[in-house]
Amino acid sequence: MAFVQVIEYESDRPADVRALSEEWGQQQLSNAPARLTVAEDRERPGHFVMVAEFDNYEQAMAHSAQPETGRYAERMRSLAKGEPRYVNLEIVQREL
Repeated sequence: MAFVQVIEYESDRPADVRALSEEWGQQQLSNAPARLTVAEDRERPGHFVMVAEFDNYEQAMAHSAQPETGRYAERMRSLAKGEPRYVNLEIVQREL
């Protein structure tokens, strides 16, 4: 079953967030998300949402356990104001 992790955070350094996200997207890690989307809320500048789509929960947890993922999360946390909010979702239906 597909799995999605959503991470919400605030940052007053949008250029740095974009640069780090681009750098991260170029890395080829094992167990990488099938798709990674980073978006900034048009109605709330500085509010970001990252959506990482995985084939399944086990793949997501293996990815999260990698040291590179931990280093990226720490770098992203240093750009955030406050703690990020994580939402872990099992996909139960997908429309194309």
